[in-house]
Amino acid sequence: MSAITQSHDEPLQQRLDAAMAQVNRVLLGKPRQVKLAFTCLIAGGHLLLEDVPGVGKTTLAHALAATFALEFQRVQFTSDLLPSDIIGVSVYERETGQFRFHPGPIFTGLLLADEINRASPKTQSALLEAMAEDQVTVDGQTHALAKPFFVVATQNPLDLNGTFPLPDSQLDRFMLRLSLDYPDTIAERALLTGSDRRDLLAQLTPQLDGAALIALHRRAQTITASSALLDYLQALLAASRRHADIRVGLSPRAGLALLGAARAWALLSGRGHVLPEDIQALFVPLAAHRLLPARGASGDMLARQLLAEVAVD
Repeated sequence: MSAITQSHDEPLQQRLDAAMAQVNRVLLGKPRQVKLAFTCLIAGGHLLLEDVPGVGKTTLAHALAATFALEFQRVQFTSDLLPSDIIGVSVYERETGQFRFHPGPIFTGLLLADEINRASPKTQSALLEAMAEDQVTVDGQTHALAKPFFVVATQNPLDLNGTFPLPDSQLDRFMLRLSLDYPDTIAERALLTGSDRRDLLAQLTPQLDGAALIALHRRAQTITASSALLDYLQALLAASRRHADIRVGLSPRAGLALLGAARAWALLSGRGHVLPEDIQALFVPLAAHRLLPARGASGDMLARQLLAEVAVD
């Protein structure tokens, strides 16, 4: 057990509350987005932040890594980035007459894939195995990644010049897709008159660590989901598959992700059971990027339609 886990006498839930409060002090006026980000990490998922530049996407990734004491690596995705720049490469050593693997930045606790849609599909696909199986394969050799391992990716939805939209298989690897949006008036005034975000990030202290995060994940898996709750979840999945405006509905993997995220959300709310409200709070950020519209409607609009159409029994 780590020193951080041993040194605190207060319950894990209190340390979790302190961790969320610390991130909220850096990312002002975004408590819901911060809770969603924590939900994603506790549920063992990866996070996609899609928004205009300058609203705090990178700040959130830095704050999460510092708060959970996770090793942090940032990769700026560009059109000339190669898969080996992320995964690593085997280099021949003349002294030994053998190839030696030099690990890339993906061998970390939290990887920030900045502007992920600026890289080519070949480079984007380098993350698929890592995000699905916590491992990478190079020259036929499999290398395990750190535990826990998270990808936080950012992309700008407005600037499409020189970008490659993420394929459906890649989008499905992200448990949640969030938009931070512009701050409200009060939060923006605090940003304008307060300390530089970089100075605040430098002052962050670990509130939890990787071992505690794994413990939270295991605790979340024990949160109760009643039969009626599962009926509601399945009804949403089924409605997405028969909706006239949706070409491809939600898969069973999406259903598992929704249940896991709902359990983590309930844990963050201090409850031992999942409520329909937990499913509703998570459905749009979890489902919208997985829904393939048959017509011109956006995934967010379709996800909200499903919530409105499916009743809670």
